[in-house]
Amino acid sequence: MGERTETGVIIVGAGFSGLGMAIELRKQRRTDFVILEKADDVGGTWRDNTYPGCACDIPSHLYSFSFAQNPGWTRAFSPQREIWDYLRRATSRYDLARHIRFGQEMAGARWDADEHRWHVTTRGGDEFTAQFLISGMGALHLPNIPDLPGIERFRGRVFHSARWDHDFDLAGQRVAVIGTGASAIQFVPRIAPEVERLHLFQRTPPWIMPKPDREMPGWVRGLFGLVPGAQRAYRALLYWLLELRAVGFNGHFGLLRFGQKAAKAHLERTITDPVLRAKLTPDYVLGCKRVLISNEFYPALNRSNVDVITDGVAEVGEHGVVDAAGVEHEVDAIIYGTGFHVTDSFDNIECIGENGRNLAKEWSSEGMRTHLGITAEGFPNLFFLLGPNTGLGHNSVVFMIESQIRYVAEAIRLVESSGMQALAPRAQVQEKFNAEIQRKLDHGVWTQGGCTSWYLDAKGVNRTIWPGFTWRYWLTTRRVRPADFELTGTPGRK
Repeated sequence: MGERTETGVIIVGAGFSGLGMAIELRKQRRTDFVILEKADDVGGTWRDNTYPGCACDIPSHLYSFSFAQNPGWTRAFSPQREIWDYLRRATSRYDLARHIRFGQEMAGARWDADEHRWHVTTRGGDEFTAQFLISGMGALHLPNIPDLPGIERFRGRVFHSARWDHDFDLAGQRVAVIGTGASAIQFVPRIAPEVERLHLFQRTPPWIMPKPDREMPGWVRGLFGLVPGAQRAYRALLYWLLELRAVGFNGHFGLLRFGQKAAKAHLERTITDPVLRAKLTPDYVLGCKRVLISNEFYPALNRSNVDVITDGVAEVGEHGVVDAAGVEHEVDAIIYGTGFHVTDSFDNIECIGENGRNLAKEWSSEGMRTHLGITAEGFPNLFFLLGPNTGLGHNSVVFMIESQIRYVAEAIRLVESSGMQALAPRAQVQEKFNAEIQRKLDHGVWTQGGCTSWYLDAKGVNRTIWPGFTWRYWLTTRRVRPADFELTGTPGRK
């Protein structure tokens, strides 16, 4: 038997979402919470992804908490280590370490209607009980490993970009990279000069824009440190510049042509080989898949030791990868740049709500559905941070997280001030929200842009993206509407 711990609030995950929620609770002078973290340190995706070249593709001064701004970012788009260090400093600044239980991965959660409590079990056999359960797990933490025929026969090294094998020396090796997404376009330029040969397997070419990255001058960092208002103004400017992109993504495709022209000019300026350029030219509308930024990816593909393969992977043999054209490419290592499980990230967690309702089974059969991406009908006192349809393709998700942590904190206060024990959204309220979301998505570039992407679930429904301006989400979540919820439990019962 493992240990049992009772508390008021359980937060799962110690990345941006979980830490942000904990900070909000500390601001309210609450100490009755624990953070369950499966790893041995905070940071989430910024702890796990240590591949060469890993960096943020949202400006750092915006991809950070508004209440914990960092004047010392060394670049406009900070590398992974700086972001990780930022989160560790936030953990120390707000005294969160004493609330974190490291090495505790949630295996399942069960709602007890009589107790009005969640019982959370961990992989190690411990149990945590609380009135409120908050998922801060995010979507980018379970590597998506493709099922390549014959991979078990391969005698070389195999690893995912999010589990980078730093003990394996790539110098002089022949390497196959599977995928050309956000991670691959960052690590390919770093490893291409080292390896003997790099075979890049591309299924669909991404739209790639030039990256407006630069070193932040010392005088700017000094100014931001001495005059916080200057950094806030700079942050606001970045926010509204990025927010403009939502106009094009949500049906005004004519505006996206300007972006496509810039991306095509970037491609044509860098790739001179017409055959290679044709392979790298997307045939869908910009924004349908995640828009990427890089100044180094295309030049890396010009190297004589790099080839781009668009025939797909037919099978893997003992010493190489065979493409769909029947050509075998001998390699010493295979690196997956294939992203993460997003729309099915809860499939391996048994979360049982009212009347034995199983969250994973319902979401698998009916699609991920919540109210505002935060609460789920039939699952009282369960809250999601960066839940379904609150991801972004145009702005900083940290803005969304801050909207959500304030909303969750207010929802908890609503339960406690009412004298009741639990809260869950009404079925018709959740249904109305999801119908409206899908109606808007039907007109967006993610549906009409002529591609398939990881934004879509197995049935082709977009369960990932928030369709529209983030300020509208902020406005929608600014106040908890009691009428949206059913409050249950005997008044005054503890």
